[in-house]
Amino acid sequence: MLAKLSMAAALGLTLALAAGFAGALHPAFDSFAHLRLHVAGLLVVAGLVMAWLGARRTGAGAATVAILAAVATLAGPFWHSPAAAGAGTLQQDVARYRLLQLNLRFDHPDPKRVLSLIAREHPDIVTLNEVSPRWRAALEPIAAAYPYRLVCAASAGVGGVAILSRRPFAADARRACTLNGRFAHAGIDLGGTTVRVAAVHFGWPWPSRQAAEAARLAPVIAALDGPTILAGDFNATPWSAFFSRFVADGGFEPPPRLGATWLYHALPQALRPALGLPIDHVMTRQGVRLVQTRRGADAGSDHVPVVADFVLDAPANAAPATTVARAAGR
Repeated sequence: MLAKLSMAAALGLTLALAAGFAGALHPAFDSFAHLRLHVAGLLVVAGLVMAWLGARRTGAGAATVAILAAVATLAGPFWHSPAAAGAGTLQQDVARYRLLQLNLRFDHPDPKRVLSLIAREHPDIVTLNEVSPRWRAALEPIAAAYPYRLVCAASAGVGGVAILSRRPFAADARRACTLNGRFAHAGIDLGGTTVRVAAVHFGWPWPSRQAAEAARLAPVIAALDGPTILAGDFNATPWSAFFSRFVADGGFEPPPRLGATWLYHALPQALRPALGLPIDHVMTRQGVRLVQTRRGADAGSDHVPVVADFVLDAPANAAPATTVARAAGR
């Protein structure tokens, strides 16, 4: 019975892996892609069980398939983005800015941990997801530090998105909320250059509404002209067909490798990084260049903060930008 169960499990897991690699054909297949590394790990276990029960060739074959799938995933081009270039290549007179992206977790038990994180990182711009009514009140203590804000109320669910900024909103740039409060964009004046900053929180993959939401947002994102930075919880791994297509269609630079950013909070601390998913991303286009992107410290959410330092690439005929003074401790 155990042999039959392990054989059936290996077959099912192999089919799940194959479906994930066919994600471009249909969103249903792509849903398997997000958990590809987890499925590969389970297939290795099934292969070892079969080998232990005597089916050595079949078990070795299953484990080999799993390892090849994992290697193909981890060797993908999305892990080697030029956006991960080191900050040491910057010239001294180039202004450097910081954005912090975080899915707050709508029912966060201790909002002060998030406020402390923001104070420590001292970002110029903050993009937030799951801004529930209780979070709208909890963010008031930093209103003076971030007076320029666009907070979107979600019509349903876990809350909307928000953009908070130390820098003023550009007077001639439109600000708007859409996608039922889960997408926001605003023009922010950074040293005389208007940068379009957008925050997004996509729904889950098929059979949920993720693909339909991306199609609905496509013309909105295409209309954001000039330097643009988009951050949020995409509920999509970088190796999925959905994410690859979204990045390419939007004209964004592929975001750099970060590792797991969603960590199920009920798991033991030691297991959370290994079993998490990289679904929170910061990406740029048209003259915004990421120079350092990293995971921030745990702030009590089930998502890890993403801290992205970026610069604006001046046109060839433009004068050098003035260095932005950073507060002490940056």
